[in-house]
Amino acid sequence: MEEEKKEPQSATPETNANLTPADLAALKAELEEERKANAAAEAALAERDKRIAELQASISVVQQAAETASAELAQVKDAHAKAISKYLEVVKAANPTIPANVITGATIDEIDASAAKALSIATAVKANLEAQAKQVKVPAGAPPRGEISPEGMSPRDKIAAGIQQKGGTT
Repeated sequence: MEEEKKEPQSATPETNANLTPADLAALKAELEEERKANAAAEAALAERDKRIAELQASISVVQQAAETASAELAQVKDAHAKAISKYLEVVKAANPTIPANVITGATIDEIDASAAKALSIATAVKANLEAQAKQVKVPAGAPPRGEISPEGMSPRDKIAAGIQQKGGTT
């Protein structure tokens, strides 16, 4: 809506007296249009203020929800960290043959991978030790008795050893 700007007329009795009824009707119509435009602008401002208030209330609700979600997230992270720690302890306890400091990790997958790797290393070491033990053959039972060597014995020990071999006692 384009409005033509008209210079305001001063309200003096001389100018009002020179106005024709058509001029008066036009001025009244213009005044009425201005009032309607003013009322529409005030309504738009009121609507805008109402919308701003609604948006501010929505922002407040969203901020509260974000704070609540943030607090819940912190609790979940704390519970997760505790669960991971307990899981690590359980895995270490379930594998007593593996040194505890070998099993590590910050997630369940990392702990599982660490435990699997440590278990494979322990299995390989055990197999290696068993293979080495099989290579060394130890006869069953006590070894046969051999003769006592008289080297390094005192004369008295030599006499005692000779008596024992003959079946005597010392």
